[in-house]
Amino acid sequence: MRLKPLLVASVVVAGLAGPLVASLLRWAGWGVLPAEAAGVLCALGLGGGLAAALAKRHRQRVADLATAVRRYASGDLGGRLSHLGQDELTNLARDIDAAFREVAARASALVRDRERSDAILAGMVEGVLVVDEVGRLRLANDAARAMLRLDDGAVGRRYLEVLRHPNLVAQVGRTLHGERPDGAELSMAQPQPQTLVSRAAPVTADGRGGAVVVLHDITDLRRADRVRRDFVANVSHELRTPLTAIRGYVEALLDGPASPDQTQKFLGIIGRHSARMESLVRELLRLARLDAGQEAIDRVVCQVESIFSGVLAELAPAVEARRQTVVVEVAADAREVFADPAKLHDVFRNLVENASNYAPEGSRITLRASADPGWIHLRVLDEGPGIPVEDLGRIFERFYRVDKARSRETGGTGLGLSIVKHLVELHGGRVTAANRPEGGAVLTVALRRARPASDPAGGSPRASAP
Repeated sequence: MRLKPLLVASVVVAGLAGPLVASLLRWAGWGVLPAEAAGVLCALGLGGGLAAALAKRHRQRVADLATAVRRYASGDLGGRLSHLGQDELTNLARDIDAAFREVAARASALVRDRERSDAILAGMVEGVLVVDEVGRLRLANDAARAMLRLDDGAVGRRYLEVLRHPNLVAQVGRTLHGERPDGAELSMAQPQPQTLVSRAAPVTADGRGGAVVVLHDITDLRRADRVRRDFVANVSHELRTPLTAIRGYVEALLDGPASPDQTQKFLGIIGRHSARMESLVRELLRLARLDAGQEAIDRVVCQVESIFSGVLAELAPAVEARRQTVVVEVAADAREVFADPAKLHDVFRNLVENASNYAPEGSRITLRASADPGWIHLRVLDEGPGIPVEDLGRIFERFYRVDKARSRETGGTGLGLSIVKHLVELHGGRVTAANRPEGGAVLTVALRRARPASDPAGGSPRASAP
């Protein structure tokens, strides 16, 4: 209610009640009092009472407004300040209510933006660092922490204390001085070799400086580039060697007449080198098809003993020439495997041929099959010199040879084990190499069983003792 209508009502009530009050005073023996004076006294009393009531109600409304403001300040925006009346105080309450709700909406938008930014930074494979104008690290996402091996206390410290690579430190320092330095390549040696490229840019916001650094991990790119260069060099070398021999013997035949025996010898050498080139080109083309996913796979239930028997029948002349013995051990629960029989034959022909070439004459080669739930482990064990530890992780690379002289003597192209790896992975399995404690090497192919005993979904192949 407004004050003016209340005062008017008080005056009207006092004017009506004045004569009555005067009569009551005369009856009470208090003397004669004009009706107008009695009305004034009545108006004053009634006005004072109304003013006290209004003041109390005003204090309560102000207290309600203060309580609501404190509630808003604590983050509780429930309810509205629309019940305080229809006067100026109500307008103030509505303005405060609208202001708080606008501030809350903006704060909520800022929180959402911050959460979105945090999610983006956390999901980035690039590392991001933010350094303020005084050189303190203000932000480092998970990728940057992993790349630079930053601990949890790095944020808030000076970049000179937490960044250990001198090129990166120099780049950040130049950026904080307003420069735009070129990208820098960083080589991280520990715990594993890693190559990073860092790019930095100055930041100016509200007249304040700073720097943002973005880190790109190019380790895989560098490795792929090195493999490509090595591959081109190896292919060139492998093709040049037989071509040089072929050209030399052809020129010898063209230079003049030779005896029939010598001519036959030269033609035999030319034939061997031609066959080697043909084998190299054939295996290169097969690797290209495997890389492109163009080699189809036709999996059926295969008998492991049949696969082993077919491989041994094909390699029998070479194995017998070296007086080697082949032993086949197939566990009762490992007799069947779900695979492409032709490709599995190629896998074990390569593995057995390698074992025969590197194992000494008169030694024993073992073909062993064992099983665990969901997977079958097929192994080729030999009694050769084994594989140097530093070479175990690389023998499946293209053209990688442990003993280059031995490989060329046996006519190998250096691509056999790489093809084995691709064929096994085409089946969803894996192939690994290890050394036997008693001497020799063991290569293990893990493939899915035809009918998993207790793991219908397959799972991952588990290592088991050879």
